[in-house]
Amino acid sequence: MNCGTRELDLAIIGGGASGFFTALQYAEMTSGKRVAIFEKGAEVLQKVRISGGGRCNVTHACFDPRELSNHYPRGARELLAAFHRWQPSDTVDWFQRHGVRLKVEADGRMFPDTDSSETIIRCFLDGARALGVPIHRKHALTSIVPRDGGGFLLGFGHLTERVGTRSLCIATGSLKDSPLLQSLRELGQSIEPLVPSLFAFNVNDPRIDGLAGVSHPRVAVRREASSRWQHGPLLITHRGFSGPAILRLSAWDAREMADAGHHFPFVIDWLPELDASALAERFAEIRRNQGAKLVRNTPLPPLSRRLWERIVACAGIDDQAVWGQLPKRESRCLMDALKQARFEATGKTTNKDEFVTCGGIERKTIDFRRMASRATPGLYFVGEAVDMDGITGGFNFQAAWTTAHIAATALAEG
Repeated sequence: MNCGTRELDLAIIGGGASGFFTALQYAEMTSGKRVAIFEKGAEVLQKVRISGGGRCNVTHACFDPRELSNHYPRGARELLAAFHRWQPSDTVDWFQRHGVRLKVEADGRMFPDTDSSETIIRCFLDGARALGVPIHRKHALTSIVPRDGGGFLLGFGHLTERVGTRSLCIATGSLKDSPLLQSLRELGQSIEPLVPSLFAFNVNDPRIDGLAGVSHPRVAVRREASSRWQHGPLLITHRGFSGPAILRLSAWDAREMADAGHHFPFVIDWLPELDASALAERFAEIRRNQGAKLVRNTPLPPLSRRLWERIVACAGIDDQAVWGQLPKRESRCLMDALKQARFEATGKTTNKDEFVTCGGIERKTIDFRRMASRATPGLYFVGEAVDMDGITGGFNFQAAWTTAHIAATALAEG
């Protein structure tokens, strides 16, 4: 179809989660309005497809707006007010009304009960079809020209005619260098530089050589230059460290890590539930009650035997050393190895292709009551196009649903 043959009420740029949710909600709230989705790639909803290892982590079972907003390194203040208007309980209700039941896992993450992202994709595609929302693939936006009297003319590289629209919503995800980015700058939008968030750490260290696949249920981790700890499970990989604790740290300290070229020292506390005095007492108890046991054969729960043996060896403790005869100096070294293990990150690895960035349209240039540009009437932003991002666990999708609902409501009322 030649998109230039008709005028749109709303053009949505980006065929991802926030773009579809904006389109569906707008279409549900209005009657006879013309809305279309334009996606530069050949496929839509790609991040939905790979989220949660192909299961789609739709949201998180956190139903208090203030607590929920604390999971966003950037955008927490603005999202706090937004979550009072649309939060995870609203997301759950919306999907249930559209035939998708969500389930809660032990860590609070919520997935479709089918454990398949295809369930969400099918819900969106079926919804767009039922509401008459066309989806134009391979349509890369190349220009935005404001019209006298309001609205925009949109240029797409392969089309000879421009597409007219009364309102425009940018839902592209990360705003990489492109003609679109230049057009937004020309419209007066300020843009924070993009840097990676949610990534694993590359580490080359004898303490983890050969331990790929070993996990630990809870650590505390921080950059050496920071006093802010992040907690959660940790996974040793072929390249270094991953898991929720590492991904949370990468989100909170994304800019500082980027400034360091992703080469930085960090510290792991393998037993955060025990402070130094409690750990010293634990050592003393083992010496009293199990003094004849080899140190390397008595891992402290919840440390796995393989990880414990490697920590003991790298602390300089002999394989035949027993607890009852462990010198104070070696005992101190072991405590340090457990409570303040220092590692060097030598790069990053993207988390399962789920690339998230911090950066995008500056939040101060957006009216979060409407998700509307303060500089250009009729221009709206949702999802990751805005400089806001959450930690892993369904929080980025929830920000997408929330901002999409607010934008769709404002557009429908306008």
